[in-house]
Amino acid sequence: MKKFAVLFVLALCIVSCAVAEKISVYNWGDYIDPETIKMFEAETGIEVEYMVYETNEDMYAKIANGKSSYDVIFPSDYMVERMIHEKLVQEINWENIPNIVNIDSRFMNESYDPESRYSVPYTWGTMGILYNTGMVKEVPHSWDTMMDDTYNMDMLMLNSPRDTIGIALVMCGYDLNSTDDEALEAAKQLLIKQKPMVLAYVVDEVKDKMIGGEASVAMVWSGDATFCMDESDELDYVVPEEGSNIFFDAICIPSNAKNVAGAEKFIDFLCRGDIAAMNYNYVGYAIPNTAAIEIIGADEYNASPVNNPPQEVLDKCQVFKYLGEDTKKYDQVWTEIISEY
Repeated sequence: MKKFAVLFVLALCIVSCAVAEKISVYNWGDYIDPETIKMFEAETGIEVEYMVYETNEDMYAKIANGKSSYDVIFPSDYMVERMIHEKLVQEINWENIPNIVNIDSRFMNESYDPESRYSVPYTWGTMGILYNTGMVKEVPHSWDTMMDDTYNMDMLMLNSPRDTIGIALVMCGYDLNSTDDEALEAAKQLLIKQKPMVLAYVVDEVKDKMIGGEASVAMVWSGDATFCMDESDELDYVVPEEGSNIFFDAICIPSNAKNVAGAEKFIDFLCRGDIAAMNYNYVGYAIPNTAAIEIIGADEYNASPVNNPPQEVLDKCQVFKYLGEDTKKYDQVWTEIISEY
């Protein structure tokens, strides 16, 4: 009887271990269709533990302190570059990602991952101004709109240091990636001057607030603009004439991932044309997946000037770069802006 009991317990352990396989996914809010997660779990039997963050810096802090372990993360270009430099992400075994063939080669080997060894392109887009056509005086073609006291306590800014400081640098006539002390001081003073006009610093909340008519203008990522414009005919989006940021979000496997095989299955699943199409329709950001665009329909996909801006707009946009030790300057500037009353 004792032998039987031991064998029975061992059998239960084996079964429970098989059932308990899971992956931990750490992603931006509203950045995947929840139905695709259910489909992955049903198809693979792998449970997805799904958590969200608001900024690259929030995600980085969790990974860098070594106390948290995730199997799949979604960093932006400059953060991919930083995490490669700091050995926080691992090389991807492309043999286990056969659906990588669906990714347009134009989005591979970008400057943040020159040999595409550590990241899989997921989405891309621009930074611009989302505005309520019934509440603004004229189309906000310039970033100066975000300093117009006509919109006092009626504008929304991103609660993201790299994005907001970067745009402030552009507004002051400097490079988006400048680390010059004088340039950063100018950007800081501009944002401190602007602060009394700002209704709120937001991330995902920008969508509800703009759709609900709580603000006239907002600094947003293009995908969020697409979502809002689908929900309200009163909203429109523009990339200001001074130029802006073009970003690429990617999928990576952290160096301390516990289930690399599961992570690879999930990444390959996300690269499937039908899944990428579902995520495009849910998330709203431009995608590099040619199979998905074929499913969506190239005419329909290319019809959006928000997700497919003309080349003359893209020519004025820059990619954020990893700034090395100078990243601390941005952290300090942001702290001083946020603490200013």
